[in-house]
Amino acid sequence: MVLQPGSKLYGNRYTIIRKLGEGGFGITYEAKKSDGSSVVIKTLKDELLYHPNFRQFQDKFQGEALALAVCKHPHIVQVDNFFQEGNLPYLAMEYVIGEDLQERVQRKGILPETEAISYIQQIGEALSFIHTEKGLLHRDVKPNNIVLRRSNRNAVLIDFGLARGFIPDMTQQMTPLHTPAFAPPEQMMPNGRYGDYTDVYALAATLYFLLTNTLPTAAPWRALNHPLKPPGQINPRISDSVHQAILWGMAMEIHKRPQSVQEWLKFLIPSPKRPAVAPPVAPKPSYNWVSPPQAPMPVPAATDDLRSARGVDYRKLRDLLKAGRWKEADKETAARMLEVAGREEEGWLNTDHIDNFPCEDLRTIDQLWVKYSKGRFGFSVQAKIYRSLGGTRSYDDKIWKAFADRVGWRKQGGFLSYSDLTFDTSAPSGHLPGCWVEGEWGGVWVWVGVGWVGWEVVLGVFSRVETCKV
Repeated sequence: MVLQPGSKLYGNRYTIIRKLGEGGFGITYEAKKSDGSSVVIKTLKDELLYHPNFRQFQDKFQGEALALAVCKHPHIVQVDNFFQEGNLPYLAMEYVIGEDLQERVQRKGILPETEAISYIQQIGEALSFIHTEKGLLHRDVKPNNIVLRRSNRNAVLIDFGLARGFIPDMTQQMTPLHTPAFAPPEQMMPNGRYGDYTDVYALAATLYFLLTNTLPTAAPWRALNHPLKPPGQINPRISDSVHQAILWGMAMEIHKRPQSVQEWLKFLIPSPKRPAVAPPVAPKPSYNWVSPPQAPMPVPAATDDLRSARGVDYRKLRDLLKAGRWKEADKETAARMLEVAGREEEGWLNTDHIDNFPCEDLRTIDQLWVKYSKGRFGFSVQAKIYRSLGGTRSYDDKIWKAFADRVGWRKQGGFLSYSDLTFDTSAPSGHLPGCWVEGEWGGVWVWVGVGWVGWEVVLGVFSRVETCKV
C-alpha cells in the first residue's frame, strides 16, 4: 500500500508529503521532519512481504542504510535515520534539492569540459573516500545518481542500493545488477573481479555522457566487437588529454584501466607542477568473450531462408554455423537478437521485447541452428525439451532444474557458467544456443548473451517459439 500524504511514521517524527518514485523493489517519498526540514524516505514495497526472498530484499535494504551511515562526506548523501515501521524497514536521508546530471544534460545539451570535469572531480573524491576509508564500492555510478545541490551546485552521490564491501582485486560473488551503459564487463558476471577500477569505469563513462550527450556503448555489446565510439568524434571540442582519460578509464580489460580513482583523476586533472603521465599504449583491445578470427569461412550455398522483418543480415550467423564455429555463432545470435529488438545500445532484453520479437526472425535464427547442427541445437529444440518436462510460461523450480540437467546447463546440482559450456556437437541435445547462461539460475537474474534479465525472458522465448509455430 502506498503511503498517502499526511501519513505519520516513527512516532510522528516524519510526515509523508508525496511519493517521489518507485522501482522494482522500493518506493521513495518526500517527507517533513517534526522540525520542518525535508527528507527523503525509502522503503520496500509492501507486496514484497509475501515474496519468498523478502529476507534478502530486507538485508539488501539494510546494507544500503549501513553503507550510507558510515560515509560522512560532503559529496555523499547523508543518512538521517533508519527504523522499522510494522514489518517494513525505512531509511530517512537528506533531501538533496536540485537536478541530477542526466536532467542537466537533457536540459542544456553537451556540458562545457570545465563544468563536467568539476562534477567528476567531486564525485571522484567521494568514491576515493569510500574505497580507501570504508572499503566499499558504489557499483552504480551514473548521471542520474549524481545530483547538483541547488544551493551551491556541488555534486552529490546518491543511491547506495548496490554499494558493497569488497576485497581489492579478488574474485567475488556480488548481485549482478547494473546499468548497462555505465557498468564495466566484470559487473556483468556473477563472480567478477571487483576493485576500485570497477567504479573508475562508471565514472569515466559518466564523463563520456556529460561531454557527448550520448550513452556509451554497453560493455557486453563492445565485447561482441562493436567498439565504443571515441568521444572526440562526437564532440571535437573535447581536449586530447580528456579524450585519452575517458578511453583509459573505460578500458575493457581490468589491467588496462587505472587501478584507482585517484590515479585516473591525476591524469584527468594534472597538477601544474606535475605533468600528466600518459596511460600505457596498448594494441587494439580484445576481450575473451569473443573468439579471435579463425580460418576464412567457406562460401555458403545460397539455399537458406534468411528473411528478416527488420532487415537484419543473417549471413554471418549462417556462415559461422555452417563452419561449426559454435561459440562465435552463439555470440552472433545474441547480437542479432539485440539488433532485431533495437536494443544494441542498451545491451539487454525484457519480456516485452521477446513478446514482440518478429516470428520471421525467430524462425530464421532457429532454422539455421537446427539445420547446421543436424537437429541437435536450436530454440525450438530447447522449447520442445522444456515442454516435454511439463514446463509452461509460469516458473516451476523443479521443472526448470530438470530442464537445465537435460540440456547440460547444470552439473552436480550447480549451474554452469558460460565458459564451462560445450561448444561442439558432443554436447547434449538443446545445449545450444547457450547465450542464456552465465548467471544465478534459480534466482532472479540470468545472462542472455549481453545483459542480465529475469528468467521470465527465457521462458518467454520458449513461449514465443510456440506462438510463432517455429
